[in-house]
Parts: sequence; C-alpha cells; structure tokens
Amino acid sequence: MTKLRLGPIVEEKPVKLSIELSGALMRDLTDYAKVHAKANNLANPLPPEKLVGPMVERFMATDRVFAKLRRRS
Repeated sequence: MTKLRLGPIVEEKPVKLSIELSGALMRDLTDYAKVHAKANNLANPLPPEKLVGPMVERFMATDRVFAKLRRRS
C-alpha cells in the first residue's frame, strides 16, 4: 500500500483558528480522513478539522525554500 504523507497525528494543546474552506476542499478533507483512518488502523476517521493543522505542519516542514529563508532571518 502507498504511504500517505500524513502519518499518525499527535495530540497537542489546540489553538482555535477559524478559516473558510471551499465545499470541494471540505469534501476532499472528509475523504482524506477516511483514507487516513484506514491507513492508520483507526476505528473512525478523525474530523476533517483535526487534519488541517498536521497537514499545514507537514507542508511547512518539507518546504525547503521556507526553511532556508527562515534560517536567514
């Protein structure tokens, strides 16, 4: 099976953030949650809002240009 970019999600103290998403993106997040649950042997999918933070974190961690510019500042 192909590995998802997003692995198991570690619970941390949350910070509340309000954002607007398109309906299509919300449907994609819901589908991703289902696939993620199956890939990580979870009984139920996580709510889509629990995926956004780890996805953004993963994106930023793998953005080489961001890391390079961050080190410079």
